[in-house]
Amino acid sequence: MDTFIQYGIILIILLLISLVVRKLMRRDFSIEANKLINYLGGKENIVSAECNMSRFKVLLKDISIVDKEAIGKLGAKGIVEIDNQLKIIFGKDARQLKKYIDEII
Repeated sequence: MDTFIQYGIILIILLLISLVVRKLMRRDFSIEANKLINYLGGKENIVSAECNMSRFKVLLKDISIVDKEAIGKLGAKGIVEIDNQLKIIFGKDARQLKKYIDEII
């Protein structure tokens, strides 16, 4: 019976550790969306934004003030610049970021 209790306690501890690790690993998209907006030159620089699968497409007033290096560090897998438009590949996170950015701008 003591062994059963010990295994139960170990199981509960492992479950608690896994829940804490999972919570710490969860990304806070509202913070990342704010950072992305700043890296894009602020919300006044964004004309429009849309999401297509894994790509986040944004039309900007002035593309010269964009911090592409910082966007890359934020998790972008690639950035394509066409005139005043950026197509940023974020993978599965693109839609989540777009949702938070819509709330901000």
